Amino acid sequence: MVLPGFLVVLVFSYFPMYGIQIAFKKYSAVRGMWDSEWVGFKYFILFFQDPMAMRVLKNTILLGIYSLLWGFPAPIILALLFNELKFPKFKKAVQTISYLPHFISTIIIVGILRTFTERDGLFNKIAGWFGIDPIVFLSEPEWFRTIFISSNIWQGIGFGTILYLAALSSVDPTLHDVASIDGANRWQKVLNINWPHIKPTTIILLILSLSGILGTDFQKILMLYNPDTYEVADVIGTYLYREGIMGSRFEYTTAIGLFQSLVAFILLIGANMLSRKVSDTSIW
Repeated sequence: MVLPGFLVVLVFSYFPMYGIQIAFKKYSAVRGMWDSEWVGFKYFILFFQDPMAMRVLKNTILLGIYSLLWGFPAPIILALLFNELKFPKFKKAVQTISYLPHFISTIIIVGILRTFTERDGLFNKIAGWFGIDPIVFLSEPEWFRTIFISSNIWQGIGFGTILYLAALSSVDPTLHDVASIDGANRWQKVLNINWPHIKPTTIILLILSLSGILGTDFQKILMLYNPDTYEVADVIGTYLYREGIMGSRFEYTTAIGLFQSLVAFILLIGANMLSRKVSDTSIW
């Protein structure tokens, strides 16, 4: 039973590691990866000397941190609210509606955002009711991060509640009955009964989310950004696309990708060690 999963990981995760050596070589398609000239850390140095490096690193880190700060608590809060609903049919209907955006493709989400944020789009019509002049949101750098992060939250908040609701389903109902007899209100029940049950799940997901700070959803950014918003929207993923796919600088972008993976690995190890020291929960 383990064999199919093992083969998938082997073929798509371990075999491609052979190509990492391109990051340390002057790649020649004629000579192949193995026989190409070794140049050491040349491309890593080039990246940090590139004036664009600091911009893409800054944007990637900021988008990752802001997404974590606003996006990570959202499914937890929604799951706790769902758990407080007393009418099963209404609860199922609301949950189903909240799941739907997760199954909409990114290109459709981007199309909706572009339509809503146009000069004569829905957002400007609503703003017009309050006497606010029309704004071309996707051409304004100060609006890009807000639109990107809020759309990600809307798209993933419902589906993100699944694990937390599963953890909450293990709560013994008698604990709430006993707490009611002792005079506990809803907030006290959530804080002292529900939260301890989902805390281990929250810590594990937080550790995994921290390791993905540099892994911003560049596909959505690629379809949303434009030259007017490059200063706040250009991230490592979009930079790799321009330099690697469009510029054919395979060695250079492989080096940047390896650096990105190394940082993610360090963040994962560090977050796991910190969690193990301050709590009883960790990935290993």
